[in-house]
Amino acid sequence: MSVIDDLLTHNAAYSASFAKGELAAPPAREVAVITCMDARIETGRMLGIEEGNAHVIRNAGGIVTDDVIRSLVLSQRLLGTRSVMLIQHTRCGVMNLAEPELRRALFDDCGQTPSFSFCGFPDLEQSVRDSVQRIRTSAFLPHTDDVRGFVYDVESGGLGEIR
Repeated sequence: MSVIDDLLTHNAAYSASFAKGELAAPPAREVAVITCMDARIETGRMLGIEEGNAHVIRNAGGIVTDDVIRSLVLSQRLLGTRSVMLIQHTRCGVMNLAEPELRRALFDDCGQTPSFSFCGFPDLEQSVRDSVQRIRTSAFLPHTDDVRGFVYDVESGGLGEIR
């Protein structure tokens, strides 16, 4: 049995007692959470949010890329979110990423380099500040007053706000 088969078995049990099919698309808490795709981050349990409460946008590093801005535009303009919580984390694989070496390895392996950046960063707190600033200064986002950035400590489970 593959990992995916195991996940499908769990989904069958989940859907057998699923009772949230009537939830509205707009998140009830009017918040979008941006965080890393890291498997150690369980956003729902960490923040006490359930289905229907928040939009959760995940990518490698929890970096505010053009695609994150695209998702936030839809979240705010079409689905009513007004607050944004950005969460990056300790021991992130994107921190101190050697992007030139990765690009070279991809070229050697695939014969081409990607058109996108991997968005590596050397300073975690500055990365949070930079991503928060990118949200606050986006001309496309109507709600930029309640944007806050945090670092999640993967060892303690705690959040620390970055100002």
